[in-house]
Amino acid sequence: MHLVSDRTTSESADFQALVQSLDAYLTIVNGENHSFFNHYNQINNLKNCIVVYADGEPIGCGAMKVFDNETMEIKRMYVKENYRGKGVAKFILASLEQWAKEMGNKACVLETSKTMLDAVSLYKSFGYLRIPNYGQYIGVEVSICFKKIV
Repeated sequence: MHLVSDRTTSESADFQALVQSLDAYLTIVNGENHSFFNHYNQINNLKNCIVVYADGEPIGCGAMKVFDNETMEIKRMYVKENYRGKGVAKFILASLEQWAKEMGNKACVLETSKTMLDAVSLYKSFGYLRIPNYGQYIGVEVSICFKKIV
């Protein structure tokens, strides 16, 4: 499978369609916590988004936004179900980290759910280390936050 990534913004129709699929998936995964998380997952004005294509089909996405003056926050990571386990998420994450470095950032942070074991495993395999929950995730039992020096 040949993967191609496109650096774009949240204005991308392909990015928006993938995020709709992500939100539908998270509604099931997060259950009663979905409305809390959904409030913080808006995609308005995201300037650093990636859409990954396989044979012209958009199959995954990720985004990042400024966290502080030397850190980007990874957001909206998603891979279509029939492409999971094939290295697409690794491709997206590596692409976002490279872009963050090119922008002069020194680190990336992110939040995921403790119940999303594949995501937790991915981030740990990339060298992300657990940090105390930050911002809106402080005190949220199901949240787990990570940081990596890039």
